[in-house]
Amino acid sequence: MNVLKYVLLSVFIAFISCKKATELTNEKINNQIEFANGLEIHNYADFTVMKVTKPWPNAEKSFTYVCAKSNKEIPDSLSKYPFIQVPVKNLVVTSTTHISSVVALNHSDKLVGFPNLNYISSAIVRKKIAQGGIQELSDKENLNFEKTVDLQPQIIVGLSIDSETSKFNQFEKAGIPVLYNADWVETSPLGKAEWVKFFGVLFDQQQKADEYFNNIVSEYTNAKKLVENVRNKPTVLSGAIFQDVWYVPQGESWMAAFIKDAGGHYLWSHTKGTGSLSLSFEAVLDKALNANIWIGPGEFTTYNQMTEANKHYEKFAPYQNKQIFSYSIKKGPTGGIVFYEDAPNRPDLVLKDFISILHPELLSNYKPVFIEPLK
Repeated sequence: MNVLKYVLLSVFIAFISCKKATELTNEKINNQIEFANGLEIHNYADFTVMKVTKPWPNAEKSFTYVCAKSNKEIPDSLSKYPFIQVPVKNLVVTSTTHISSVVALNHSDKLVGFPNLNYISSAIVRKKIAQGGIQELSDKENLNFEKTVDLQPQIIVGLSIDSETSKFNQFEKAGIPVLYNADWVETSPLGKAEWVKFFGVLFDQQQKADEYFNNIVSEYTNAKKLVENVRNKPTVLSGAIFQDVWYVPQGESWMAAFIKDAGGHYLWSHTKGTGSLSLSFEAVLDKALNANIWIGPGEFTTYNQMTEANKHYEKFAPYQNKQIFSYSIKKGPTGGIVFYEDAPNRPDLVLKDFISILHPELLSNYKPVFIEPLK
């Protein structure tokens, strides 16, 4: 009987000790994300669980990735998810916003391929391209399978605009994990920028990514304070005609958020939605004929281009008063628009550009980073 008690006591002690060890090993730290709606980062003692909860608009599925230096301490309950050994040694990315995050964390040396290199504007990345260190992987709208596999990237950072993910399945079957990055789905300026932490996990530099992002939050917050007490809020028009339809940002969009935070009155701020409204020229003319400012007239960079495309643009007050500003003017050496690459990752600078346009007296001698007057 004493022997049986001893055995049972030993098993009980072993169970308790093992349970405590597991709890200590897997002690969870709260989600490290504050502004992004589609990303979660949960740190444990020996690994990090990263969840992409909104990989595309209205998504009904999510993706989970387990990241660690070794998979030895990862619980069996997480074995069904892809394991990513960090720091990632090399990778292929598929959006210029990914390029911006990689550069911000000083890991451009890890890039080995990208689809359509001409879109990239970063000077440090263009230098590596010129040296042959980053390969062209474009295959129409997809990654070229053979060229990508030949590079043997540890991971591919992909994106999908809807639930169709078959274009990446072939890479996963070839043993290359595909991680979905959905920074583009975010609608708040700081929410987009916080996806730099996604790469902070992959490069095992979460602290550096946190510090980088916290500085952006601080700068953005301070910029907003500049316009807290402004009484005059200039009215703002945006967008342009494409195939007889005028597309303007909806009232809950990324662009509308910048206008509001910069002390402007966006003429469609009352509308619901985060995408674009499809309007007729007459509807826009009726509402925005006397707007004070026009920001983002599509891909136009000069007034002449606008009237050549549609003579009726000149009816608007911002055209007549030369108060049109474009984010398509500043381009990289191969034609890539810098705004598309870097602006989502630096909302603090975008906000200052907006403030300098709407309230130039608040930022004297300011030189715009992304948005410039139409030529």
